[in-house]
Amino acid sequence: MFKHHKPWGITKHDLLTYPSESIGKHLGLFLEKNNFELIAKVERHDAYHTITGYGTCVEDEIALQCLCFGNGKRSLYLYGAMILGIIILPDYFPYYYRSYKLGKTANSFHHYDYKKLLHVNIHDFREVIFSKSYLQHKTSSYEQFTF
Repeated sequence: MFKHHKPWGITKHDLLTYPSESIGKHLGLFLEKNNFELIAKVERHDAYHTITGYGTCVEDEIALQCLCFGNGKRSLYLYGAMILGIIILPDYFPYYYRSYKLGKTANSFHHYDYKKLLHVNIHDFREVIFSKSYLQHKTSSYEQFTF
């Protein structure tokens, strides 16, 4: 109802045909791993998961919203998810705060048209968004880029 942009018109199968290091391929793999399909007009949200490495459990969803808030994104959904999440899962507040701080220090990423970036190399894009020291810490700490 509040989304005024057009749906991407792309399926998970389409994304899985993209080059192996592309944002599109990684988005397809994220959807496949979680048994999801792209939802029309909210595709960008799954792109955020793919770019940032945040999972889909409740605390990760809230942390992702905190990261986006720190990065300058504003929406009613974001405010609602953050406020409700912090209230119902206060034990994760340190995680939410770290995510917010990461969003503050990251280069702005919430405004991109991700449909146009699906062929971009995901590693190169992450290097534009996050600090090199942060990326080195994340990739050396985990087998995959996850938070």
